[in-house]
Amino acid sequence: MIAKIKTPVFIDALTFELAAPLNASLRAILRDDKGCECSRLETHMPYSERTLTWKGLNDLPYGVYTLELSQGDDEMKMRLVKRV
Repeated sequence: MIAKIKTPVFIDALTFELAAPLNASLRAILRDDKGCECSRLETHMPYSERTLTWKGLNDLPYGVYTLELSQGDDEMKMRLVKRV
């Protein structure tokens, strides 16, 4: 597991807690229930950082999304819900 999400329900931001310190690139993609990419975040995580907040998701419509996280060859997916 690359990271844990603080809560599977979000409004305008997602906060990740990394399972282990990284010194590598982290990619996150949010896809809607049809599989279309709605938002993407690519960042380099310094080794000292354990949490990451993905802001600016307030423009997405309400509904169910799939979050795809990848770091190198490791990849994970989880289901999230955007609501009021």
